[in-house]
Amino acid sequence: MPVPPRPRSPRSLSRRQFLLEAAGGSLAFGFLPTCAKAEIVLPPLPERLGGTAAQPSELTPNLWCVLHSDGWLDVNIARAEMGQHVGTALASVLADEMGMPWNRVRIIQVDTEQRFWPWYATGGSRSVWSGWVPYRQAGLAARLMLTRLAAPLLNAAPQACTVADGQVSCGGRAMSFGEIVAACARPGLQMGYTAEELAALKLPPVAPPQTGRSLPALDIPPKVTGAARYGIDARLPGQLYARPLLPPTRYGARILSLDDSQARSLKGYHGTLQINDPENGFEGWAIVLADSWPTALRASACIKVHWQPGPTADVSEADIARRAQELCNDRKAGTIVQWGGPKLSHQLEQAPHKLEREYWTQPVAHFAMEPVNCLAHRNSEGVWEIHTGCQAQKLIMPQIAQALGIPAGEVTQRIVMKTYFLGGGFGRRLNGDYILPAVLASRQLGGRPVKLIFTREDDMKFDSVRAPSLQRLTAALDPETRRLSAMAYTTVTGWPSKALVPDDKGLLHGVNGLYDPDSVGGAEPWYTVGPYRLRAICNDLTQKTIRPGWLRSVGPGWTNWALESFMDEAALMAGCDPVAFRLSMLLPVGPNAGGPPDAVGGASRQAAVLKALAERIGWPCRDLPPDTGIGIASGYGQSREMPTWGATAALVHVDRRTGVVTCRKLWLVLDAGTIVNEDGARAQCEGAALWGVSMALHEGTEIRHGNIAARNLDTYTPLRISETPALDIAFLKTPYPPTGLGEPGVTLVAPAIGNAIHAAVGARVRRLPIRPQEVLEALSDSAPPA
Repeated sequence: MPVPPRPRSPRSLSRRQFLLEAAGGSLAFGFLPTCAKAEIVLPPLPERLGGTAAQPSELTPNLWCVLHSDGWLDVNIARAEMGQHVGTALASVLADEMGMPWNRVRIIQVDTEQRFWPWYATGGSRSVWSGWVPYRQAGLAARLMLTRLAAPLLNAAPQACTVADGQVSCGGRAMSFGEIVAACARPGLQMGYTAEELAALKLPPVAPPQTGRSLPALDIPPKVTGAARYGIDARLPGQLYARPLLPPTRYGARILSLDDSQARSLKGYHGTLQINDPENGFEGWAIVLADSWPTALRASACIKVHWQPGPTADVSEADIARRAQELCNDRKAGTIVQWGGPKLSHQLEQAPHKLEREYWTQPVAHFAMEPVNCLAHRNSEGVWEIHTGCQAQKLIMPQIAQALGIPAGEVTQRIVMKTYFLGGGFGRRLNGDYILPAVLASRQLGGRPVKLIFTREDDMKFDSVRAPSLQRLTAALDPETRRLSAMAYTTVTGWPSKALVPDDKGLLHGVNGLYDPDSVGGAEPWYTVGPYRLRAICNDLTQKTIRPGWLRSVGPGWTNWALESFMDEAALMAGCDPVAFRLSMLLPVGPNAGGPPDAVGGASRQAAVLKALAERIGWPCRDLPPDTGIGIASGYGQSREMPTWGATAALVHVDRRTGVVTCRKLWLVLDAGTIVNEDGARAQCEGAALWGVSMALHEGTEIRHGNIAARNLDTYTPLRISETPALDIAFLKTPYPPTGLGEPGVTLVAPAIGNAIHAAVGARVRRLPIRPQEVLEALSDSAPPA
């Protein structure tokens, strides 16, 4: 679908001024009799002094939409489109509240502008959650505007008019939205709600009835036809292609010598820049420049660079694991996020029935299909243009400004980021580290366009991976109630917010210091377990060696693995059914009662999805084939303040001879409040669940010589199509506002698979990914003595 030029945004009138200018004071306020017969002629609309005139063929109700006289509605989207169809979801929220037919809606992915500044960050499953009220208010504002404009044309009072299916009607007469625009738009007319006036609009208590239906995603046609433009497609006249030559370690490396004598004979080779910018995290970088990408590749292959590596050149995964153990054993290390008090320590130390377990995860790469890339230059007006797929312009543009010496107050005036589709994000493109080298190279060349492209191997080596983790859980079991009576949880991992957000602004205050909320998300359960302590420890060796990043599901991806595996082990120790054991502790009391705005119902909603799952799979599941089992897990994502409750069951088969685990089916039941677009929601959960299987059974790589070992699909092996399980996904219908769906479906798959392995063959695995060798070792450990 062709994308029209983004409409200009005129300066807005106040709501009251708009009503008065649009139709005259008494008419606008509805003092006409219903469907009055007298013909009403709109008075001349005064010119506004200053500002940009609206186009005669369009109306701009607010910053989120523009309505054209041909009946098309453009909806502005400032969130990144990376396959999750966020534009479709948000546009449908606005269109439904407005009464706009879906087949006349277009989405406009906006470039960076000051008016959209708070919205330029896409992650954490927050887009629909955060856009639900503003986009409904934008739709309501458009509906009110059209009603008041159409009323005098229909000889009607505004309150007597109805709006539906792109028309305003009264008493058998109707005008389409396009006709209203054609009749009422005037050059120089400034109309629309300001952001403040939008925020003050009171929404109807019930969402429009069409909310929740399945809609075709508006971004699919251009992706199918090839019209869609990704960052890697960006082109500018006179651009140079660039490939980075990456140092052996992320930090502290230095180029000792660089010999490009062989590359100089290549036609189109322009030279190699050296970048040494420790402040921005680029030490020992070289960037090869050429007229074409093939030439840049050929040149980089014959350039000889001798580096002095940084201090982490010999760090291995075993070193990081040893450091994690040391920190976990140090009672003074880390930050207390939730304090259980002295009573907890006493109960744990004196408990006659106590369970303590450790769970591990390996690093996981993002491996987006489109390797990271960036085209940067300074245009003829002196503005820096950045062409790339990006998830967090709001986070990255200040970093670009700092690198270029641009004052903080001039960021949006002197830098613009052009918006493109993302060929995969998953949290990787929340980090601007792939953008800054292109900017720095262009600056060295006087602002000339430089297009930096990472090969797959470059992309993997330079990735800000999900850091490895160690989690230790300890709990006391009350033998009478057969419930947990005290619990302590310690997690040791790299902190992505500390690495990626400047000046520790992403950290929160705990009981005794700062901590990264993204390192412990999901570790504050809705279970009532008595006194509870949560301790977050940053693995300093991880932080010095790699750049920990946000990866789809973030903290709940490792915390739910540990917590829900532990709950299964605790149920076994208590001699309880795993579902009944969990339900006995999902009590909506105290802090677990939840509350507004987004956690209404608390633990009772997690109990509801778990009960629905048990009913859906016919729990307890008996008469399964040999070495086949079903495991369950229950929890929430993305955060306790904005929870999407979920329950997952996995059907697996274990080959006792080889240790190979095959996941045959997954069931997911989720409560995400109001479902905006069921087809899109289901697609999100399907992708999330399959990623969960991939990380549970396949994805993971070691750290060797200060970097991750896997560099391509020969050694990094995500889930293959032939291994894809059947999926059964259901949503509980609840009347609450929508929460996130991009990530919660990931988080419970791994523990469900781990619990299913134990149900199938009695072997307990506590490390992700679950490799065949570890299954064989677990089988050996679980075997009775000869």
